[in-house]
Amino acid sequence: MPPESFSQGIQQFNQRQYYECHDTLEAIWIEAPEMDQRFYQGILQVAVACHHLSNLNLRGAIILLGEGIRRLSDYQPDYYTIDVNQLLEESVTLLQTLQQLDSDRVDDFVQQLFSATEKLDKSGESCKLPTLVII
Repeated sequence: MPPESFSQGIQQFNQRQYYECHDTLEAIWIEAPEMDQRFYQGILQVAVACHHLSNLNLRGAIILLGEGIRRLSDYQPDYYTIDVNQLLEESVTLLQTLQQLDSDRVDDFVQQLFSATEKLDKSGESCKLPTLVII
C-alpha cells in the first residue's frame, strides 16, 4: 500500500510540478520497502527528465527517461493503482522523439510540448508529456 503522500506526488506530476514531485517521491522512495523502491524511483526519474526538458537540458532528459523506463518495466501492467503500461508508452514515445530531435529544434519542440496537451512527432505518433493515470 503506498503512503498517503503518493497521491500528492501523482497530482504534482500531472500538474507538471516536476521539481515538487521529485521532492515528494524522493521522501517516499527512501522509506519504501525494497520491492517498491524501483517503482518510486522510476516515476521520480521520469519526473526529473521532464524537469530537465523544461530547462532545455535534452541530454539529461534523455538519460533520465531511459533510466525511468528501465526501472518501471518491472511493474507492468499496473502497480499501486498506476497504469504503468500507459506511463511507459508515453515515456518511450517521448524518449524516441527526443533522440531523433535536431538540436536546433529543441527550444521550439519543448515550448510546443509544454504549451499543448499533445504534439505529433515526425512519424505522426502522438507525443506528449507522460501522465500518471490512476486505474
